[in-house]
Amino acid sequence: MDIPRFLLYVLVMAGVTYLIRMLPLAIFRKKIESKFIKSFLFYVPYAVLGAMTFPAILSSTGSLWSALAGFAVAIVLAIREKGLLTVAMSACGTVFLVELAMRLWIA
Repeated sequence: MDIPRFLLYVLVMAGVTYLIRMLPLAIFRKKIESKFIKSFLFYVPYAVLGAMTFPAILSSTGSLWSALAGFAVAIVLAIREKGLLTVAMSACGTVFLVELAMRLWIA
């Protein structure tokens, strides 16, 4: 890739990032009073993170079944309010064990 094109890409990304962060400050001058808007804005980061993470969960393992098993373990532990490290390690361990069991079963 040539340098002018790269610099153009960086400039566009910087502009978009700046606008996303600056526009709410320019548009909303006073405190937001609506409970609906507050609730909506509170849950947007969680929804976006979920939308970006869920497809990666299903496609990051050797099979869909191991991905679903790890996802199920993570959901159960998260609902039981376990720590992030516990949830992540348990989900990874589950995926590993399911993959291992599938290899031993099939082979």
